[in-house]
Amino acid sequence: MLKTRRIGHTGTLDPFATGVLITCINRATRLVRFLSGDEKEYLATVRLGYATDTGDLTGKALTPIADARQITTDMLENALSHFRGRIAQTPPMYSAKKIAGTKLYEMARRGQEIERRPIEVEIKEIELKKIEDSFSGGDILMRDCLVRVVCSAGTYIRTLAEDLGNRLGVGAHLIGLRRTCAGNFGLDRSVTLEQLAKFVEEDEIEQILVPMVEALEFEILQLNEEERRAIGHGRSLKRSGEWLHGTHAMLCDQMRQLIAIAVYNGERGLWDPQIVLLAE
Repeated sequence: MLKTRRIGHTGTLDPFATGVLITCINRATRLVRFLSGDEKEYLATVRLGYATDTGDLTGKALTPIADARQITTDMLENALSHFRGRIAQTPPMYSAKKIAGTKLYEMARRGQEIERRPIEVEIKEIELKKIEDSFSGGDILMRDCLVRVVCSAGTYIRTLAEDLGNRLGVGAHLIGLRRTCAGNFGLDRSVTLEQLAKFVEEDEIEQILVPMVEALEFEILQLNEEERRAIGHGRSLKRSGEWLHGTHAMLCDQMRQLIAIAVYNGERGLWDPQIVLLAE
């Protein structure tokens, strides 16, 4: 739609999931490294009653349906509390994580399963929003719970659902997942693909594009014309002030256009350009 191949996203969404996906266009693709590590917020609907081979509703049942009617709100909230903070997760086979250059889900679709090392993630917030009964063949056996999760990048919500089911003594899997926030970008700043197509058709795409300088939360250092030319040639910037070694800053011209991302070298007292984004 945008007639360019230079587009990069900052965090994979599962095929069945919906919600925020930050996409960087053209020169902004060079900012992906600074955005992909931002925390994420999700609304996850977990079905208690049985597990699936994919951890979500697209997979095949691994266990018979267990009677989850005894799971109360108090039991759920107590179980969720065990996941707050730093926890270890084993990446699911149905994930985009690469092992020896191959995505795990590609192996899983070939019927392969390999050993995966646990990774440390952080669940910053987790809360139960709603719990309701679910029907199976006319009988109430399963329970669906809506959970809000704020977590570090790289957290697997389907694994969280499975681990929650294990802690409660019943199988569990995801039946819904919506990313409501990625860093500072929420649903309120997002558009659907259909809306995007309309903006492109009406030549109003600029209305929804976010300037690069607004995408990051780094400090802004404004350049004069001489400094702008120097940065364009990869030279370092001298500025008076006190910053921690390794601090990042956005170097902008007088029109507030992003010229470069620089990192502070405390030993030399200089801002070294890390990536240069001079206007094309």
